Amino acid sequence: MPFLLHTQAPRRHFLQLAALAGLATLAARPAGAATEPAYAVSPWQGAVPPLQAVDTQGKPWRLSDLRGRAVLLNFWASWCEPCRAEMPTLQQIADFYGPDKLLVLAINFKEHPTRAIQFAARTGLSLPVLLDPQGQTARAWGVKVFPTTVLVDRQGLPRQRVQGELDWTGAAAAQWIEALLKQ
Repeated sequence: MPFLLHTQAPRRHFLQLAALAGLATLAARPAGAATEPAYAVSPWQGAVPPLQAVDTQGKPWRLSDLRGRAVLLNFWASWCEPCRAEMPTLQQIADFYGPDKLLVLAINFKEHPTRAIQFAARTGLSLPVLLDPQGQTARAWGVKVFPTTVLVDRQGLPRQRVQGELDWTGAAAAQWIEALLKQ
């Protein structure tokens, strides 16, 4: 008797069918095929835009004041699922290196400050959250994809742009960050 999915079908049969479908999908993929990363990396090109923003506490931030430590400028929004997914790994690397070595600035794109503050509180985020209520900072830095993170070296020069979601605790990110710390 062929398997028909209907409300009376035992759960076991449904799970078996789901497992077989998953195996068929894996079998159809060419051997050694890798999944595409959810991000793109490119070297920074062009002039260094100014960074003058205020955080959720009212503290002003300027890139020129941050020389001597590497900086990650992460442009995000609470409505952006990939932004929310990568935020915990940004917090982890910020905690690992400490703000004297690596400063991660989470620049919130065009949301009301209350929303950014609520997101940080709800997720346990302790990174400085800078506000970009009109999107002027994101435009100046050429941000068109969320999340976008700009890696800035200890001299205040942008080196790379990462567009899309990345596990910042992974090997690729570790290499980029170590390179920033040496420059």
